[in-house]
Amino acid sequence: MSVSISVRVHSGARWSEITGCSGDMWQVKVAAPPVKGKANTELIVLLSRVLSLSKSNISIVRGATSRSKVIAIEGLTPEEVTKRLASSVASSK
Repeated sequence: MSVSISVRVHSGARWSEITGCSGDMWQVKVAAPPVKGKANTELIVLLSRVLSLSKSNISIVRGATSRSKVIAIEGLTPEEVTKRLASSVASSK
């Protein structure tokens, strides 16, 4: 089972965090610059940590060179993904 989420990535932040959700698009800040895939790698590492999944369970389906991306997540239900992302937003505030 695969869950797809939309994210808007803001690179070059002080630290990596999920800042919230606007409509159905999650807002994410990553500390890495958007150079040679570093921001994409940091995004996958962040999502892996927040969702308690292996990095191999998370992939960028669309938007590898764009700020707006579609991410595929294996191994969780849509409800679990939403709950864990929302929990991360609440704990960072």
